[in-house]
Amino acid sequence: MEIRTFTEADRDELRALFERAGEGSPSASLWGHMESEAAVYLYPYMEFEPDSLLIAVDGGAMVGYLTGCLDSSSFPDEAKLMEQAIRRHRLLLRPRPMAFFARSMVDAAWAAVRRRPTASGFEDERWPAHLHINVAPEARGKGAADGLMRAWQDRLRQTGSPGCHLQTLVENTRAVRFFERMGFVRHGPTPLVPGVRYQGRRVHQQTMVWTP
Repeated sequence: MEIRTFTEADRDELRALFERAGEGSPSASLWGHMESEAAVYLYPYMEFEPDSLLIAVDGGAMVGYLTGCLDSSSFPDEAKLMEQAIRRHRLLLRPRPMAFFARSMVDAAWAAVRRRPTASGFEDERWPAHLHINVAPEARGKGAADGLMRAWQDRLRQTGSPGCHLQTLVENTRAVRFFERMGFVRHGPTPLVPGVRYQGRRVHQQTMVWTP
């Protein structure tokens, strides 16, 4: 398993991998429009922090990736990226995304009535870095995820980062176990993630942190 840094020549293959990696997990797709999801969760890392975008290659084929950021405060805000994606791709005119956003509003109202928190971003100077990681189904259990995470943790140590956070889902138990094995610990509450469903049920955000 080769772990290396992203290059411009990887762009098209990585975009294709983005669409199929994570298949079967609770977060495989959020609102059902992959190009706009890539505009939020993939393209900004290519543009703003390519040195923190790691690729796993097995037998010449790209099988996993990790999008990282050393300082979240200097990275484009996720909410603004989502707003731009909604406008650019006219998501409110598309049936699947429109259903997702309508469900999100219902979930947010449900949580407000019950005085329960909903998912949000994370800011803490102790853990300024963040990451997203995905591995293709055929490469799971072959060391791709471990290799990507170890390479990312090495980069954090080399750059003197005080720590890193990530946000996954409570219901994604496989991911939580993996992150714990890599040294991350659960942190904070587990609020509802509006709009997202897994096996027909609501899901909850799990923040995890790692300190070198």
